[in-house]
Amino acid sequence: MSRFANLADKSKAKPVQEAVASEQGTTNYPELSGGKTPHQRPPLSRVGRKAIAAYFSPEMSLAMHMCARKNGISLQELMAEAFNDVLRKYGQSPVGE
Repeated sequence: MSRFANLADKSKAKPVQEAVASEQGTTNYPELSGGKTPHQRPPLSRVGRKAIAAYFSPEMSLAMHMCARKNGISLQELMAEAFNDVLRKYGQSPVGE
């Protein structure tokens, strides 16, 4: 079987999907959807924010998740608190979430 066998099926479904998308105000054409397709737009909770990533040991990950859970806050809120504490330690103003 060819890797491209499903392409014929997808081309038939495309007009229907585009019609539904145009009714909902989302299209696959960037010029019609504010410059980004639906899959390129970040969730509203991420708009205006930057990601900070790091790699830690499984033990550190578990400890952070458990601490957040025990205190009834999200991991993101716990990390924001930790980052603010580090900023204070080094004489910087905390910036919040």
